[in-house]
Amino acid sequence: IAFKLSRGGTTKGEQVEVSVNGERVRLFDLAAGRAADNAEGEGESQQVRVPLKAGLQSIGVTFVAKNYAPIEDTLQPYLRSMMPGGVWTVAPHLGSVTITGPYQTTGVGDTPSRRQIFVCHPGNAQRELPCAKEIISTLARRAFRRPVTDEDLEPLMAFYQAGRNKGAFDDGIEIAMRRILASAELIYRFEREPAKTGETYRISNVELASRLSFFLWSSIPDDELLKMASQGKLKDPAVLEQQVRRMLADPRSKELVNNFAGQWLYLRNLQSVVPALDDFPDFDDNLRQAFRRETEMFFDTIVREDRNVIELLTANYTFLNERLAKHYEIPNIYGSQFRRVTLAADSPRRGLLGQGSILTVTSLATRTSPVLRGKWVLENILGTPPPEPPPNVPALKEAVRPTDASRDTAQVPSVRQRLEEHRTKEPCASCHKMMDPIGFALENFDGVGKWRTQDGRAPIDASGQLVDGTKVEGPAKLRAALLPYSEQFVRTVTEKLLTYALGRGLAYYDMPVVRSITKEAARNEYRFSSLILGIVKSPPFQMKIKLQQSAARE
Repeated sequence: IAFKLSRGGTTKGEQVEVSVNGERVRLFDLAAGRAADNAEGEGESQQVRVPLKAGLQSIGVTFVAKNYAPIEDTLQPYLRSMMPGGVWTVAPHLGSVTITGPYQTTGVGDTPSRRQIFVCHPGNAQRELPCAKEIISTLARRAFRRPVTDEDLEPLMAFYQAGRNKGAFDDGIEIAMRRILASAELIYRFEREPAKTGETYRISNVELASRLSFFLWSSIPDDELLKMASQGKLKDPAVLEQQVRRMLADPRSKELVNNFAGQWLYLRNLQSVVPALDDFPDFDDNLRQAFRRETEMFFDTIVREDRNVIELLTANYTFLNERLAKHYEIPNIYGSQFRRVTLAADSPRRGLLGQGSILTVTSLATRTSPVLRGKWVLENILGTPPPEPPPNVPALKEAVRPTDASRDTAQVPSVRQRLEEHRTKEPCASCHKMMDPIGFALENFDGVGKWRTQDGRAPIDASGQLVDGTKVEGPAKLRAALLPYSEQFVRTVTEKLLTYALGRGLAYYDMPVVRSITKEAARNEYRFSSLILGIVKSPPFQMKIKLQQSAARE
């Protein structure tokens, strides 16, 4: 385990601890002086060699105690310093951590992954071939997501034998595994098709199992699901529902939360958001990660507890750690661990529209964007995206930053004032009348979701009138104005889920299915599982139509 300090840091007797699985293995005393002076900006490598068993390990490299660095530098040691006036801090930073090895191996480790591969161990030469066949058939069944035939096994066993002839039993298994990993059936999901073009047909039980597992787990079917499919039981509605509920309760459904929420709520975009440091000095990578963690845990609660999906807009709880609670100005939350927190009745943080993740990805680097926020709500909450803007529309004029001398007296127009031209002139006005009032209601949240009462020196005006005539002012009244459209919101969630499940955009002929799922879910209080069950039982999920073969393949 080796580490280097980054350019510019000056050490003053700091200590760096290297730990493995929470246990200290070495404490380095850093000599006083420059941390890095070479052209690459890295100091001399410090390293320690540690004997470890094979398997997952947690490696930690950290400074001991606090130094003289600004608190934000301590929180985000890999990013630009929070010190004003300079790009680089004079505090020591970790520049890199490198893990190399293994050295002087003493044998093959007994790891969880190895135990999954070697489902048997031959005790003698006579048992090698039957054991190899058992291992390879098990691996192939998982990789191909279906029962394997003798025809499938024949080439795989030939690869095993070629490896075994040149080495040990493990070498033969390795060569066979390489062949499986190179198989098109592992990389692609093949589904059988009838001969007749244009024919509608139902997919097989095994194909349905794969669709289910990739939808709910983003992974391959497990043994139980494959067993139900190979026995032809998965088309039974009762069995299908039982399997879906089992899969939703399984920890692997966390992938549905992370991937679907990342796609629908734009959480994936958080990683590329870089708020301007001068405008939002409180923002750092720790806050970015906390934003995403909050929303993922919030959405996970809806899934795990099978709650009404309308709670995504109205919930009186969220998930916070100390860093995020301070950003939200919520007191008495301490420590780095996230925990469920009940929000006050008048809290602006209720539901998705009060969460920093949504508010940050719908802002620009230097300011909020009522247009982006309004557009996001129209698309992802109400399912009514506005038309594309007309060509050659001039961009919104950015405010000129006041100089240090004029900072206290300069009158910088607010975002709302600068948007006035777009809101009053056609062809922009018609769309801005839909988007802007929604975005204005969220203007008390700045570009990184922090509550404010002023935009520069101008007081925040969070009032507006929605296209249905409802007057709103602030996030609480906006949420109340959206509640009459709860069914429309559920329909939007259903559309997004169905798009995710099918891996394609929806068309007009899918809309009756969406409406049917939403109507059926209403009988079950719009619980999350009712949407999932409606989707997996729907014709688009269980059926296909053979399309005409492209000219390139004919």
